[in-house]
Amino acid sequence: MWQEKNAQFAVGARLTRERCQVSGSCPVSYPFEWTPPLEIPEKWRDLRERPIVEITLPSGDPALLVTRYRDVKALFADVRLSRNTAWYPTSRISLNNNLFSDPEIDSDPPRYSAERGLVTRAFSARHIEALRPLAVTITGELLDRMAEGASSAELNEAIAFPLPIRVICHLLGIPEEDMEVFRGLVDGFLSISKLPDAEVARCREDLWSYIDKFIRLRRETPGEDLTSALIQISDGDQNRLSDYQLHHWIRTLLIAGYITTASQIGSSMAVLLHRPDVVADLRADYSLIPSAVEELLRYELMGSSLGSLRYALEDIELVDGSVVPKGSTVLLSTEANVDETAFPDPLTLDIRRTNNHHLTFGSGIHYCVGAALARMELQVATEGLLRRFPGLRLAVPAADLPRKFGGFLEAFAEIPVEW
Repeated sequence: MWQEKNAQFAVGARLTRERCQVSGSCPVSYPFEWTPPLEIPEKWRDLRERPIVEITLPSGDPALLVTRYRDVKALFADVRLSRNTAWYPTSRISLNNNLFSDPEIDSDPPRYSAERGLVTRAFSARHIEALRPLAVTITGELLDRMAEGASSAELNEAIAFPLPIRVICHLLGIPEEDMEVFRGLVDGFLSISKLPDAEVARCREDLWSYIDKFIRLRRETPGEDLTSALIQISDGDQNRLSDYQLHHWIRTLLIAGYITTASQIGSSMAVLLHRPDVVADLRADYSLIPSAVEELLRYELMGSSLGSLRYALEDIELVDGSVVPKGSTVLLSTEANVDETAFPDPLTLDIRRTNNHHLTFGSGIHYCVGAALARMELQVATEGLLRRFPGLRLAVPAADLPRKFGGFLEAFAEIPVEW
């Protein structure tokens, strides 16, 4: 399947090159450079002058970035854009890692809708809110550990990464002693260019093997966890998940419930600590935490649109009459979160912003299943850190915060803080 896809890839590449020649503009490298480090990147500021921007992915393959909020929101629900990128000659994100492309998984309606319905029944908002006391307890333990040492810490290792991986492992029923193993395997799974091919392959194989064995164990000895619930729901539903599909969803929830939230916690705190006036507002009124979390999600400085990779099954006309051609690889721009037609004064971080309908979690049927979990953890971590350490501040200038490059996410590699 993969050999056939790579052989066909030249068709999609040729279509994108032809569009580039007609438009007179050359593709730009994507993801965009994060400059300045704690502000909206310069490249985002004039992005919406064109509804479609020709880009080059980290693999060197071409793609189209749809930039305007109205178009992006509509395309999330457009069945002419397929998420089954393994089925078509879609441009590759990485040369040595297929990432989430899987020819055995149907990620389009109606099959996707049926599978998602099974998952969301076990991943309800009520179930997630019931996890808040656990998240508060874990956060308290992590903050106690921070306070035991010197008056400084590295925020990623202190709380941003331990909190979500402990919560998601608890939710799925995965033993705590396996959490550190998972961190390494997930890091390899999401490598774009950071790790060599052999290491990526090993991580993918080991992650698959572990989850496969864990599902078999939970089927034989169910527990009070989400994995057991998914097995029970699936077995009792006519649209049941196959073992392969169940494995796919467990892996997806594990990765989405861990690495994206961890990266967002760290990046959000870095942004806040770079703005002492905003931190002062939050400390004066902690009821602003939920709206602050939404604004920091909109501002999102740790990711890109690589996760929105799609393949155009037909020509698709946008609001202004521009056309996404059939056969194109398309990204739905996270950068649409700073579209001035959707967000007043979008380049300003406004923790009191209302009706914050950002697209960080996607939209429609592809809205992130784990959004409620991520929000809850971000709220708990943000409030916990600000309450526990009144003097919390960045220990280095913002310009010196290093980023992780070569991975699916480009969050800050280290966030040194002091108090």
